[in-house]
Amino acid sequence: MKKVFLSLVLSATVSFALMLGQTPPSVVIDGKNGGQVDGKAWDSAMLKGKVHVLFYVDPDKKDLNEAFTEALHAKQFSHQKYGSVAIVNMAATWMPNFAIEMKLKAKQKKYPNALYVRDKKKVLVKKWALKDDNSDILVFDKDGKLIFQYAGKLNKDQINKVLSLIESNL
Repeated sequence: MKKVFLSLVLSATVSFALMLGQTPPSVVIDGKNGGQVDGKAWDSAMLKGKVHVLFYVDPDKKDLNEAFTEALHAKQFSHQKYGSVAIVNMAATWMPNFAIEMKLKAKQKKYPNALYVRDKKKVLVKKWALKDDNSDILVFDKDGKLIFQYAGKLNKDQINKVLSLIESNL
């Protein structure tokens, strides 16, 4: 009975790893787990100092929130106050890692103000309970606190809400 109770408590804790208004648990993605396209480690502490939008995406769902991505680009937020991070859940696809890495390197060159990260072992699925095999969007304020989270395709009203939220936190 104690094991069942402990199991339920632990699973509930994992499913609520991220809470609005809170700074998420610290996470580093590096080495065999992945990291930035340039080979450096990615640390969630990097989500401080400006408003950040973090995309956590299954490569098979990369176009799911294209309308939101286009709306963000159209806003042309100042890179002094705004940053974006795209973390690719490489373990969520049949595509070979080398093909994904080539695409990420090309995107990093094309969009040098965005940060591209490889998650080869579903680190954020496990540590932050993000949705697997999906498109997750998270927005953090300047202090690194989560102010928005959504998994799936944003509709037009949700896109407008997120853009307003970003603007009000710049």
